[in-house]
Amino acid sequence: IGYSEMLQEEAQDSGQESFIPDLKKINRSGRHLLDLINDVLDLSKIEAGKMELYLETFDISNLLEDVSTTVQLLVQKNSNVLEVRCPANLGAMRADMTKVRQSLFNLLSNASKFTKNGKITLEAARENSPTKSDWIVFRVSDTGIGMTPEQQEHVFEAFSQADASTARDFGGTGLGLTITKTFCRMMGGDVALTSKPGEGTTFIIRLPTEVREPEAESAAATRSIAVPPDMEGKSVLVIDDDADTRQVLKRFLNRKGFSVECASNGEEGLRLAKELHPMAIILDVMMPGMDGWAVLSTLKSKSDLSDIPVVMLTIVDDKNLGYTLGASDYMIKPVDRERLTEILAKFRDISSPRSALVVDDEEADRKMLTQILERERWSVIQAEDGVVALEQVAKHRPDLILLDLMMPRMNGYQFVTELHKHDDWRSIPIIVVTAKDMSTEERIALDGYVEKVLPKHALTQDSLLGEIQDLIAACVHAKQAVQNKPLV
Repeated sequence: IGYSEMLQEEAQDSGQESFIPDLKKINRSGRHLLDLINDVLDLSKIEAGKMELYLETFDISNLLEDVSTTVQLLVQKNSNVLEVRCPANLGAMRADMTKVRQSLFNLLSNASKFTKNGKITLEAARENSPTKSDWIVFRVSDTGIGMTPEQQEHVFEAFSQADASTARDFGGTGLGLTITKTFCRMMGGDVALTSKPGEGTTFIIRLPTEVREPEAESAAATRSIAVPPDMEGKSVLVIDDDADTRQVLKRFLNRKGFSVECASNGEEGLRLAKELHPMAIILDVMMPGMDGWAVLSTLKSKSDLSDIPVVMLTIVDDKNLGYTLGASDYMIKPVDRERLTEILAKFRDISSPRSALVVDDEEADRKMLTQILERERWSVIQAEDGVVALEQVAKHRPDLILLDLMMPRMNGYQFVTELHKHDDWRSIPIIVVTAKDMSTEERIALDGYVEKVLPKHALTQDSLLGEIQDLIAACVHAKQAVQNKPLV
């Protein structure tokens, strides 16, 4: 970022103004990436359960003064004015001051971004309760572009923005509101909004005046873990190519009374699953040869094995996401030209003329991918979302699809689902091009056979054994329900 600013000055001093627009793009992209990294780090901490509360008592009016001073330049950037309303007797609250400040700053930053020549209001009030403790209510209002009801439904989702044009016109990572909502809920409160298109938006944060200390131990950590009586005599099968992981899991499970069998690869795991019919399978995703998804697919295709609960272990990343979608390969944005050329080399056997469909809502990304493909002598068709892409496939079946996941109207997940409904389209190779990591819920939604996905970095004895116990119990109850169901 700093070097791009220096180069802008050099270009201006040396009379090479033609370089300045591109250098400004580099600077903007760098700053966007920095914001994204910071937000992703926060989100990663939250999802890993590593985000903690640091409770302290602080004066609310002093906090608002601090926040308003910090955000003032951002407000003035679009010729807006900021009004702060805070009663003199508002007093103090006990909460995580840093998270309250960041939440307010995120909302004020959004208001400043989506409002031009308008007014932004920050206000706080105490909401008294006769039976429970009081609440502090913060409101951030603007006179900006507002949102439709449909846009409001998705505004708190990670990496989500109102529509495809939002990121282009206003920038941002799509994580600020997700983090704000998570922080508020961690402190026992929440955030909501009201909005009308063309009139503006109001975000409302409600927090207790006395945020409670988080529980020392969760209910999950204190529950008793034991082998269900219905499953005594059966083993847990661990399939993982890493010897250390196998050893640790076996030691954990043995201590709790589980019998454990291990397999170092997918083929051996399938053989043992057929022989033992274990009570549960712990399956690593990334293994050489036959990977976890291939093992899972085979398990679920066998009627005698399909009812075994499976706990997936994975280092969650975009590569796993790509393979989950049935993709031939994957790429992470920003696209590496050499990497894409290597991937395209796999499809050189396709007879000419070779056609490719590029599906991405970002016009700049579509153009760049098209240029690379055309240089490799591919004929290229473009689509800005999944709906248009399906129309293009119906007109002309491409030999290859390059697919972004996060798009308006119909995203990449929905597109793949629709594509695979047509027998003659299922064989089209797909290269997933994404900047998005996938949540556990999304991974399970993409592959309905997976009982649970546990990130390896979150692999603790209690969480692992708790998941296994829950899955086994659910499996037993499901079987009993089927067995007890009266025949008609």
